[in-house]
Amino acid sequence: MNKIFYRIYPTILDAYFNYLNSDVIYERYYGWSENPPCTEEEFRQKQFQELIDRINRKPFDSEAADKGTAFNEVIDCMVENRKSETVQVEKVYKVIREGACDETGRPLYYDEVQTNEVIGLKATYNNRVFTFPISLCREFAGYFKGALTQQRVEAILPTAYGNVLVYGVIDELMPASVHDIKTTGSYTVGKFKDHHQHLVYPYALMKNGSDVRTFEYNIVEFNKGGYVIDTYTETYVFNPERDIPILTNHCEEFIRFLEENRELITDKKIFGGENNE
Repeated sequence: MNKIFYRIYPTILDAYFNYLNSDVIYERYYGWSENPPCTEEEFRQKQFQELIDRINRKPFDSEAADKGTAFNEVIDCMVENRKSETVQVEKVYKVIREGACDETGRPLYYDEVQTNEVIGLKATYNNRVFTFPISLCREFAGYFKGALTQQRVEAILPTAYGNVLVYGVIDELMPASVHDIKTTGSYTVGKFKDHHQHLVYPYALMKNGSDVRTFEYNIVEFNKGGYVIDTYTETYVFNPERDIPILTNHCEEFIRFLEENRELITDKKIFGGENNE
């Protein structure tokens, strides 16, 4: 039995590399401001604490994360033709207004008539309500027809610091491709190129005898009002000779951070142990 020294998942690697690049992120958000809410050093400290909290699995409340979870579950339910146990989903029907106006065009009265045409799905999750256009839901569910949803994968990655178990949950697994659904309020080309799902998931599949190298981030961009701006796809092809050394290096850098800050970390799982849950 191979001893596991660390357990690492893709989004914690993402959080670590966001911390490393906090100066770039600060410049992007506040570089233009004459009166930023914090200094660059204060921002870096905030990023550090958020990373430690993330490692320690401290619960956090995020509307953006809840929206992504709700949308993902809606799509999975449509793909698998089932009802959700975690998200309350209701159909939204088109409503026609009929009425009359006076000679100045001012409405005198109107009636609302609900039609049988479904225009959206209302998803309630974590006491938050999100409405997704039915056209968007059908686009994604149709694209993922036949997919295996929410597939946990794991594999051992040898490093200079011992064996690391890299693991995670694939949103949609197709016969020839791996997919991760993303919702965002702001999209720029290549937004997810430095993320780690497209390294970890194909590696884990390969180590388990499934050579699926094509990875897609399937992205929906919403505006502040919750309306869909557009959908995008970022495609990455896993190259073991190139990507395994990159993944190994990133894990080793993160492990050095973990060891340097070990006294702040209460999560035992990341050090290969088990949490008392």
